[in-house]
Amino acid sequence: MSWSSWIKSGVAAVAGTAEPEYGSGAVQSICDKFTPEQAFSAFTTEDYRWIAPDWGSNVETQTFYVTTDEYICFAQIIHSNPTGLSYTAQFTCRVFSTKDASQNAWSSTTLENFSIENDGRDFRAKGVSVRLSEDNTTYTLKMNCAAETIVDLKVKRETSGFKIGRDGTTTYGTDPAKPWGSMRHLFWPRCTATGTILVRGAPIDVVDAPAEFIHALQGMKPHHAARRWNFANFQGKAYSATMMEFTTPSSYADTVINIGGIATAEGKILAATCQNTATHLASQKDDATDWPEPTQIEFVWKGVTSNDLAEDDVRKGGKTVEAKLTTAADLHKRRLERVDVLAEIPPWLKKIAHGVSGTKPFIYQYAERDAELVLTVDGKTVTDKGTLFIEATFIS
Repeated sequence: MSWSSWIKSGVAAVAGTAEPEYGSGAVQSICDKFTPEQAFSAFTTEDYRWIAPDWGSNVETQTFYVTTDEYICFAQIIHSNPTGLSYTAQFTCRVFSTKDASQNAWSSTTLENFSIENDGRDFRAKGVSVRLSEDNTTYTLKMNCAAETIVDLKVKRETSGFKIGRDGTTTYGTDPAKPWGSMRHLFWPRCTATGTILVRGAPIDVVDAPAEFIHALQGMKPHHAARRWNFANFQGKAYSATMMEFTTPSSYADTVINIGGIATAEGKILAATCQNTATHLASQKDDATDWPEPTQIEFVWKGVTSNDLAEDDVRKGGKTVEAKLTTAADLHKRRLERVDVLAEIPPWLKKIAHGVSGTKPFIYQYAERDAELVLTVDGKTVTDKGTLFIEATFIS
């Protein structure tokens, strides 16, 4: 999830207030609502639409991750209502070269004249267009609002989209029937991207590049929803694996929710999983932030195979699935970026945010080109090599 628009809304949104101790009963994890056999759901017609809630503080994003032989990129549209009063929109793009860091690029642009169109399926703003094809298979991205990064891509899903359970949503509140917050993720785990990304005028040619698309909605202030995040996007020759883990603040008993899935090169969702773990096997103190930066992380997916799925369907799975991916022991040396999320606000306001709500958000981003996924299905083990992109986020 992105913090950018939320931060810009000012002191009230950034600082917020410390929440009382509600306990674990005040968070309803999506992982507790279904058995592993029922975890996988295909997209419904509604899932292809922006939600744009008309209630309270929320941040909704569509993020496209693209991997080429040299570059790891993501382009993101953020549609947010930080204070619950009015919407803003933003385009962010980050380009990492795994060969030459001088080729890295970053842009963050506040959008003008933005709108959600075509029955919620498309997003448009001045210099920006994100359109979904009529057959729900391909997004066309045209983002010409930031000179640093100009994006012209088609992102086509190679599998069905998936979510955990019926709606992919974890809710917050002491009365489950009337939640006051939510967290929702929808995934296209294995896609191909084709087109061009211009970085300071120089083209990056993208031809059938591995990609992932995630549509997320955070229906509350970020520091109230989670204090830690771990994200993994693995793209191999035979398999793709994605994982999104967040840990709630102590007000919700430090509850861990971890969802993910594995897709195949044959265009199948092998499994949607919610018995996963993301473990920092080793870490070291980052003197610049005081956070324990991970130096090695182990990601484990556990679930059952999913049958072929149709739209609007939930099917029971079958065979047991377990996948493991352990990074190199020098992960910190493979860091792409350490993002100070509050860098754009004045130091005095940063102190308020940290002092009032304990918020000190940093995102650590890493890449491994030689990552190995070890996958076991019904007792039979295979391995797959590929590129792994990681985000480890510390908030409070």
